[in-house]
Amino acid sequence: MPQDMAQSQQAPGVGGGPMADMAAPGQLPLEQSYIENILRLNKGKVATVYMTFENNEKWNAKVFKGIIEAAGRDHIILSDPQTGKRYLLLMVYVNYVTFDEEINYSYPYGTQQQSGQLSQYSPR
Repeated sequence: MPQDMAQSQQAPGVGGGPMADMAAPGQLPLEQSYIENILRLNKGKVATVYMTFENNEKWNAKVFKGIIEAAGRDHIILSDPQTGKRYLLLMVYVNYVTFDEEINYSYPYGTQQQSGQLSQYSPR
């Protein structure tokens, strides 16, 4: 099937089509609730990042706590205000992230968008 026809048969906002990247500033792109985007929405907040490193006898598991400075598809940059150190952490090693305060989170459900802060998440 020609590429033009394949793209025209995709639903809007699915598979990286033109609608996938449209969102208000500071909100997640439509159909893309990725960890990197959630971390970006919470830039400047203190986070605790729990990581494991397989086949590493020295540090199998490690915890990093600091202020979120940036997040990309494959990394998080944290700064420790007490030591002044900055950490470039690879997402592949992340198990989970915790916050001591409410987090900013926005996720589209169908055509409606729900925005707000979550202090606790409970799946339905």
